[in-house]
Amino acid sequence: MRRFALSAVALAAHSLVFAQGTTAPDTAATLSEVRVLGTAEDEARQALGTSIITAEDIARSPVSNDLSEIIRTMPGVNLTGAGSSGAYGNQRQIDLRGMGPENTMILIDGKPVMSREAAQMRRTGERDTRGDTNWVPAEQIERIEVIRGPAAARYGSGAAGGVVNIITKKPQKQLSGSVTAYYLQPEDSQEGGSNRLGFNLSGPIGEALSFRLYGNVAKTEGDDIGINGLDANGLPLAAGREGNRNRDLNALLRWDLTPDQVLEFEAGFSRQGNIYVGEVPQNTNAANTALIKELAENGAELRRTYRQTASVTHRANLGELGKSRVIFQYENTRNSNCKKNPAGGPEGSCMAPIAFVESEQQNYFLSGELNTPLKLGGLNQMLTSGLEVRHQSLDDPNATQQNAPTGPITASSKSQAKSLALYLEDNIEISPAFILTPGLRFDHHQDFGNNWSPSLNASYELSSDWTVKGGIARVFKTPNLYQSNANYWYTTMGNGCPTGVSGPCYIQGNPSLDAEISVNKELGVAWNNHQGWESSLTYFRNDYRNKIVADMNAGAVVDQGTYRYFQWNNAGKAVVEGLEGNLNIPLLGSSGSTLKLINNFTWMNKNHSKDTDQPLSVIPKFTINSTLDWHVNQAWSAQFKATVYGRQKPRTQMANGTPVDSVEEIGTHTLFGLGVNYDVSKRLRIGAGINNLLDKQFLRKGKQGSSAGAYTYNQPGRAYYLTATASF
Repeated sequence: MRRFALSAVALAAHSLVFAQGTTAPDTAATLSEVRVLGTAEDEARQALGTSIITAEDIARSPVSNDLSEIIRTMPGVNLTGAGSSGAYGNQRQIDLRGMGPENTMILIDGKPVMSREAAQMRRTGERDTRGDTNWVPAEQIERIEVIRGPAAARYGSGAAGGVVNIITKKPQKQLSGSVTAYYLQPEDSQEGGSNRLGFNLSGPIGEALSFRLYGNVAKTEGDDIGINGLDANGLPLAAGREGNRNRDLNALLRWDLTPDQVLEFEAGFSRQGNIYVGEVPQNTNAANTALIKELAENGAELRRTYRQTASVTHRANLGELGKSRVIFQYENTRNSNCKKNPAGGPEGSCMAPIAFVESEQQNYFLSGELNTPLKLGGLNQMLTSGLEVRHQSLDDPNATQQNAPTGPITASSKSQAKSLALYLEDNIEISPAFILTPGLRFDHHQDFGNNWSPSLNASYELSSDWTVKGGIARVFKTPNLYQSNANYWYTTMGNGCPTGVSGPCYIQGNPSLDAEISVNKELGVAWNNHQGWESSLTYFRNDYRNKIVADMNAGAVVDQGTYRYFQWNNAGKAVVEGLEGNLNIPLLGSSGSTLKLINNFTWMNKNHSKDTDQPLSVIPKFTINSTLDWHVNQAWSAQFKATVYGRQKPRTQMANGTPVDSVEEIGTHTLFGLGVNYDVSKRLRIGAGINNLLDKQFLRKGKQGSSAGAYTYNQPGRAYYLTATASF
């Protein structure tokens, strides 16, 4: 692995030497003559499509458990359920600019999180997973970077919507620590409450060594089995929100080798278990009634996810060569699920007696990056060159659990993928007011060949107050291991067959798929009078093609006599288009330091397939987030929040082309919240608040296996929270 790391640095250095070697002597410059610019990554953080959530933001607006609760308050961000039929609808995940959770890349300290992909993908693309935004306790976060649009192209496959980079707190120079407790109680006794307890400890353990240790225990109760109504068998018409149990432990050792070199060793373990409330993706029958009720009433865990990581990070200042970063990470995810009934049994429900089947995913990630200041052609520049190597393997026995098709077809539980990427970005100072950032990323995948991702971003200061920014990039996503493995089969007895085709049908992985492609564009203007007034307006458009779907075209069905099968295939084109903006208004104090009104909005003009006219994601037409931020004095602060959601229109047809049972919309509505924080001393902070102040509650609708229109998730009602942090 050392050889890979050295190769990454060598490659970056070679790129620099080559560039300098082609420069005429009179235009070359020593480092002392170069005005050091920020890196392309730094410039991406300044893009109009980027939002930063700080540790103070999280402390003043605490989350009950999952970071998605605060990330969703940023422009261009929504939470999307898993399926249009309502299956796993309450498993809502981050959706950037309407591109869906599968096109949102989650990073922790720049390292990719792939745990979600260990969850089995069903025929309509849904996964029984809560996503990857709950692996780090809220109190351990320094900041969260939400990067949307062309600036995300540098991160490669899976970033078509954007990137969420969760940056954790680093070891401190003095011994310090804290303990945080949080408690949330809903007003509705049928809704589940939350509580969590976390700690962190960091400091020096020698002249060159320091450490950081954090842990977290959290539990969110599930909703009552009957919160959304019961059918004649006493089963939920549509299940409420599942609960979850979290356990996290992470340790980091920092070694300052020299004043210019740092080596970090990190290891972590997390466990997440669901609290079952009756979720069944398809129609059930009376035979399973007793089992489902027993499991829900006992709060059984039917899904357990274990994530283990180990990483080594080396950062160095190499003088005139610039600054380097080399990362190696190993990630292991074990996803243990109850053994599921085959199609018609009923499909997707747990078999009796309860037994568990475990999938295991392993990911190896190596990244080397060099940022070099230079001057070429009389222009100050910051050249970024990098290399990434990835290896992903998956062993999911679920691929062989259902009845195997007759005939020559076989199934295998194992699949893998390897990829290599090279990228270059150059931050070029055309003038003091004009920064141009061209980039090019090359990816080679063992199964899907080569992919080129060019990008161009620019920023121009019209004046000290006004800036114009824009960009364009080609972004891609390779098929996942379920979609691409020809040995992976998914069975349906008829509900999932194409229109006019009776079951059984088998959905097969397809190794001949093409990568999904999106051309992302944005253009906007920002204003800052440097006295607290800030505003921006950004137009964005993503032209999307080759979206991977389970092909429901009857003409594509292969008839084997005793059974039929069809494959995941590349669909046609789609478009996402809209506006984002913000407006911050100082009301009291210097630059609003006492009282400030903070606003952002998102408006989705287009979000649909050009072939079917169906939405890519069931999200609001517009969203407005407003916060009245009041610093009463040095000890007291308060926040009054309002979020306006526009109407949410559902899909009008299922994946197989049949009309849905309900096209009911969710109308425009507003949710209010109130929070107060008090610094009792330098060592103790307490907070209290009310979520959904006016108790605007939505209940999930529909029956198991049928559409609920836009009502595919529960919007919880009024709830009260308390939090306290003691530090030393």
